[in-house]
Amino acid sequence: YISGISILGIPAEMYTYGTQFWMIVASEGFVSLAMAYAYLPVFFKLQITSSYEYLNLRFNQTVRLLGSILFLTKMLLYIPIVIYVPALAFSQVTGINLHLVTPVVCIVCIFYTTLIFFNFDWDPTIRHSFWTVTIGNFFSWMASCSINQAMVQRCLAMPSLRAARITVAILVVGIMALVSMCCYMGLIIYASYYKCDPVTRGAIHKSDQLLPYFVMQIAGVMPGLPGLFVSGVFSAALSSMSTGLNSMTGVIFEDLIKPRMKKPLTESQASFLMKVIVVIIGSICVGLVFVVEKMGAALIQASGSLGAITAGPLLGIFSLGIFFPQANPQGALAGGLISGALITWISIGTQMKMAQGLIRFPQKPASVEGCNANWVAEYLSLTLSPDATAKPIEPPFVLYRISYMYYTALGTITALMVGLLVSYLTGSNKEKEVHKDLLSPVIYRFLNRSKTDINGPIEVCRKIELNTIT
Repeated sequence: YISGISILGIPAEMYTYGTQFWMIVASEGFVSLAMAYAYLPVFFKLQITSSYEYLNLRFNQTVRLLGSILFLTKMLLYIPIVIYVPALAFSQVTGINLHLVTPVVCIVCIFYTTLIFFNFDWDPTIRHSFWTVTIGNFFSWMASCSINQAMVQRCLAMPSLRAARITVAILVVGIMALVSMCCYMGLIIYASYYKCDPVTRGAIHKSDQLLPYFVMQIAGVMPGLPGLFVSGVFSAALSSMSTGLNSMTGVIFEDLIKPRMKKPLTESQASFLMKVIVVIIGSICVGLVFVVEKMGAALIQASGSLGAITAGPLLGIFSLGIFFPQANPQGALAGGLISGALITWISIGTQMKMAQGLIRFPQKPASVEGCNANWVAEYLSLTLSPDATAKPIEPPFVLYRISYMYYTALGTITALMVGLLVSYLTGSNKEKEVHKDLLSPVIYRFLNRSKTDINGPIEVCRKIELNTIT
């Protein structure tokens, strides 16, 4: 869960926009508690292969299909960024063209897979404030950890629920430490370059190249260290990509292919089919890297914005099933689709406005007064371009200005509200019951005990329609 996006993107974030982003560590502890005691017990009782099998048990096959498609879309949006990051670092360190590096990264992975800390302003248009980072990241990480197939399959590999909870605790400690180190690296880079900004003077083209540039400046004369740095970035990226390819393959096979097979495949046939799927998905991701390269946002924002398109609806659909017994399949479908459409519109619209230069965010002050005189001519040629004096522009639509950190929260809340409304309008689950094991233990005390619960083994209940609870 720590990829090259974090290793390169977080230092660039700290350098460009300030230290507020570090507050994401505050919400990750709460995510671990919610995951360990509200979501994980449900999946552990069911012992399902794919987390999206839950949606079939709780709602129906159509909702499961929607969840699987949203997950696959999420990973297709995420993996190209994961690929792009190490390729960017490698290109910066070696000078080799980025588009020559990218296919090699994918082939290797396919092969083996086969100081302003507390800004309490409530303004939702502020890119990073205490509230946008902590509240927004809570929903983002909840979607990434609690219901994501890539994480659920890890937790279900543990021998017991207690062991899975310990694993989650270890994850949170490791995430906090790694994010903090990445943030600290960003501050070190800023302390080194704030009087001679390499982006302003044209030494690099994007802030995401700051860390490789810094490494080459500091450690370039020391044999082996630049290579060690690049190998670290590649290791992080390849592990994330491998996990993504594995989980996508599992979801495609279990949720899209297997239910439609008239006769079961042999183990060798299934293995060959999944290897073919990995190759196809990996090839698609290579092509999508070219799209990622054209995005105007920083890595952290680009990853968060695109991920929210599916993370919000998915978290909303799962939360509908786990916490709201009255939610029915019609509500889950409507909530997921409307939520996904809303966040897609906001995310893509914002990216377009940023690419057009209509949305810009305040950055930390950086100058070139500490640079030597050799670069002045190049700097003047960059800054004295015809469009250097921009005309005043009208502010974009308000939803395009909202912080990208809130996208997942907005998607989740939309899915919940629409889902509950549509469920109510279509009769909820008044005539049916939902098995107790399909609901989170944290809501057991609120269940209506005057009706008859289905408390039998979930394996037996799988043979009947489980669209139900008292």
